[in-house]
Amino acid sequence: MGFEVVKVKEDILIENSKKADELRKVLKEKRIYFINVMASPGAGKTTLLVNLINKLKTEFNIGVMEADIDGDVDAARIVKETGVKTIQIHTSGACHLTAQMVNDAIKQFDVDGLNLLFLENVGNLVCPAEFDTGANINMMLLSVPEGDDKPLKYPLMFEVSKIAVITKIETADIFDFDFQKCQQNIHKRNQNAKIFEVSALEDKGTSELANYLKDIIQGR
Repeated sequence: MGFEVVKVKEDILIENSKKADELRKVLKEKRIYFINVMASPGAGKTTLLVNLINKLKTEFNIGVMEADIDGDVDAARIVKETGVKTIQIHTSGACHLTAQMVNDAIKQFDVDGLNLLFLENVGNLVCPAEFDTGANINMMLLSVPEGDDKPLKYPLMFEVSKIAVITKIETADIFDFDFQKCQQNIHKRNQNAKIFEVSALEDKGTSELANYLKDIIQGR
């Protein structure tokens, strides 16, 4: 008896890519630049976003979409510490966002009037990298406590991210982390990745990152 192999995941990813392209087109028409921020839990996504938003909000009308399996702690913090428009997305157990989920959230969010949109994706170094969210650019964070070998263990995350931010550099004296080796590992996965080393808590390296984002958003 013959049988047919159904490539379910491949079909899902193809359909997601189509929806992502449609979303990019819509946001381009609205002149909204969309940045997808990805990292493992505890890498410092929210802390860095607060820092960057406060540096950029005088020049851009910013909105933030906070994705979590449950809870609204990060969304509440963004509103409290930056004052920008924010929406919470609960994934009901999913470890990532699809382009359709982002599109649905944007429709509820009412992005008219914004020109910069951040998505803080679910904390995970695997699943979010597989699904195109419709963003203009992916920015991933790797914290010093996680180790300099993560680009070798989670290659796709680094391959799909144009910006790689090494966070929590203030902890370098505590952890065995080789910055040069980490940069080499990142470039093994993505030779064109732009790498920044920052401490959001001590406000080190964040101005350089904010200026870089400003330049790419404005097409420089």
